[in-house]
Amino acid sequence: MAKKFTPKVLTANHLLTGDVIYWDENGDWADAFEDALYLDTEKLANHVLTLAEKQQEVIVGPYLADAALGPDDKPMPAHFRETFRMTGPSNYHHGKQAEA
Repeated sequence: MAKKFTPKVLTANHLLTGDVIYWDENGDWADAFEDALYLDTEKLANHVLTLAEKQQEVIVGPYLADAALGPDDKPMPAHFRETFRMTGPSNYHHGKQAEA
């Protein structure tokens, strides 16, 4: 029996700023998890990962993160690691943390 696919979002870090970013429905990079493209098939997930891996001048460390749909039908993290990454670095307040 084949393993059931868990929906994903594509995430990486911006090469110059280090910010956590997410692949959006326009094929661009967004700052917010809820703006990420919800990848509900393995084929689509692997396709966008392949596209992202060719953007070494923009990003570093792209990978597929487990996601779920929230009550507003927007992607939300399915794992604590991604919830933690959404808020930015934990050692001091800057970037996303300073804005909150």
